[in-house]
Parts: sequence; structure tokens; C-alpha cells
Amino acid sequence: MDQTTVWLIGGVIIAFVGVSLFIFAIVRRLGRHNQDMSARIEENKTGQMAQMQQLVQLTASLEGRLRQMSEQAGKDREEMNRTLAERLDKVSQRMGDSLEKNTKDTTASLGDLKSRLAVIDVAQKNITELSGQMMGLQDILSNKQARGAFGEIQLNDLVSQILPPSAYGFQAPMGNGRRADCLIKLPNPPGSIVVDAKFPLESYHALRNAEDDGQFKLAAARFRADILKHVKDISDKYIIPGETAESALMFLPSEAVYAELHASFPDVVEKSYRAKVWIVSPTTLMATLNTVRAVLKDARMREQAGVIQKEVGVLMEDVGRLDDRVGKLRVHFHQAEKDIGLIETSARKVMSRGEKIEGLQLEEAESPAEALEPVQGKLSVE
Repeated sequence: MDQTTVWLIGGVIIAFVGVSLFIFAIVRRLGRHNQDMSARIEENKTGQMAQMQQLVQLTASLEGRLRQMSEQAGKDREEMNRTLAERLDKVSQRMGDSLEKNTKDTTASLGDLKSRLAVIDVAQKNITELSGQMMGLQDILSNKQARGAFGEIQLNDLVSQILPPSAYGFQAPMGNGRRADCLIKLPNPPGSIVVDAKFPLESYHALRNAEDDGQFKLAAARFRADILKHVKDISDKYIIPGETAESALMFLPSEAVYAELHASFPDVVEKSYRAKVWIVSPTTLMATLNTVRAVLKDARMREQAGVIQKEVGVLMEDVGRLDDRVGKLRVHFHQAEKDIGLIETSARKVMSRGEKIEGLQLEEAESPAEALEPVQGKLSVE
């Protein structure tokens, strides 16, 4: 054998011996493990037996408790059923009362609702009628001629409510052939004043509905031009020297138009002042008419001052005559009083004589002669 073969056989033997030792070690360890496992199994069996006994005891105890709980649950169930029945009866009674009350309340509410619906129906009819009237008013205001008539009617109402019929005239003829909407008759000075109604509604609406500066400027220029044209027409037509006063009134039948004019167009108002045309609204016209009424009253008082003085003179003469007649009557009263005094004196004398005569008749004498003698003597004395 060569050396390589020897080395190979030696390596195989060494490997076999190593494997054998390894297998032996494994077998030994497995034996110990089996012993440990057997011991543990025995311990587990012992523990499981103890646990089984405890489990049996717990099961018996649990059965007892369950039996007690079942009995108690039966009692509680009966008590609960009785309590539940009582509560259900109370709830049913409450529900019945509540339903009855709710029924009454619902009936009352339905009655109120019906009455309110009736009121709403009436209000709806009124609103419908008012809408129709507003549409009619809108139609009137959209027509220039109808709008002019509307202003004249409003002017007529204001003037007729404040002034006496003799102090004004409507559609009064003027010396230049024109007709004034209203002529207020005042004494000189200042003289009669003309009131002319104007209503520049289109230009005012254009001014209020302007959406930008361009539209606003155009509407403002149109509004200014309309007002100034009306002022010029009134100044030329209704201010007549020697016939009317030196000024006239332009009546705007809208407070909104009047307020917009004075708030945004003071230059137009100033020009109307210079033209002696006073622009008035329903409110300011009412104040002006009350002033006119006071002026008319004062003028009438002045006109009647002479008549009053004459009547006062005549009254004083009557008072003088009355005083003379009272003096004469006083003299007559004094004379009558004197005569009455004399009459009273005579009456007292007559009464005194009568009493004396009556006293003589009541005395009874023993003899008729004795009774007559004193009487004759007394009579002769008297």
C-alpha cells in the first residue's frame, strides 16, 4: 500500500469514529429528553387531574348559583312584569289624556287657523284691490295728460280744504288769454297769486334709475332743463303786472321730487327764486295756504274796521239813550216809592182806626146809654 491509501483509510476511520461519537451523543441526549418528557407528562397528568377536580367543583358550584339565579330571576321577572304592567297602565292613561288634550288643542288651533285664514283671505283681497289701484295709479302717472290731471286734483283738494270758496278759483281766465290751474284771490298788495301744477316724473325716474355716471349726468341735465322750463313758462304766463302778484307758485305733487330738487339742484331753486316762482310741495303748499288764510282774515278785518267803528258809534248813542231812560225810570221809581210810603201811612191809620172800632164793639156796657156816650165822645175827638 502506498502512503496515500494509508492516509485515506485513516481519514475514513477517523470520520467513522467521529460520526459514531456524534450519534452516541445524540442518542444519549434524546434519552435524557425522553426522561424529562416522561416526567413532565406525569406532572401534567397529575396537574390535569387536580384541575379536573377543581373544574368539577366549580361546575357544581356554578350549577347551584345558576339554580339560585334562575329562581331569583323568576321572582324578579314576576315583579318586573307587575311593575311594567302598572307603568304601561299609567303611560296609557297619560297618553289618552295627552291625546285628548292634543285633540282639543288641535281643534282650537284649527279654529284659529280658519279665522286667520279668513283674515288672510280678506287681506289678500285688499292687497289685490290695492295692487289694482296701484296699477291704475301707475297708468295715470305714465300718461302726461293724466298725470297733469292728477296734480290738478291734488291741488284742488288742498286748496278747497283750507281756503274759503270766495278766496280761490280753478281754471281761472287771465287777462292774457291763459287759464290758471288755481288763482288765489288776495287783496292788493300783494294781489292774486297763480298756482300751476307740474309733475316732471319721467326725468325724475331716469335720474333715480341711472346705473352709471354717464346716465346720471344725462338724467340730471334733463331734470334740470324740465324744471327750468316750467319755471320760465310760469313766469312768462302767470305773472301779469297790474293783474297778479309779482310772484307765482309752482306746485310739485310729490314730496320725493321736491326733496330731490332741493337736495341735489340748489342752483335750479336759486334760479326759480330770481324768476319769482316759488316751488312748493303738498306740505309746503299747505303751510303757505294757512298763511294766506290768515292774510285774508286780516284783510277782511281791515275792510270791516270802518263798519265796526260806525256800528260802535251807533251803539254808544243807544247806550246814552238807555242811560237817560234809566234815569227817568229811576225818578219814576222814587216817586212811586214816595207814593207807596204815603199809601202805607194811610193804610196804617186805617188799620189803627179799625182796631179801635173793633175794640169798642167788643166792650159790653150795662146800659146802652153808657155805652154810647163814650163812643160819641171819642168820635168827636177823632
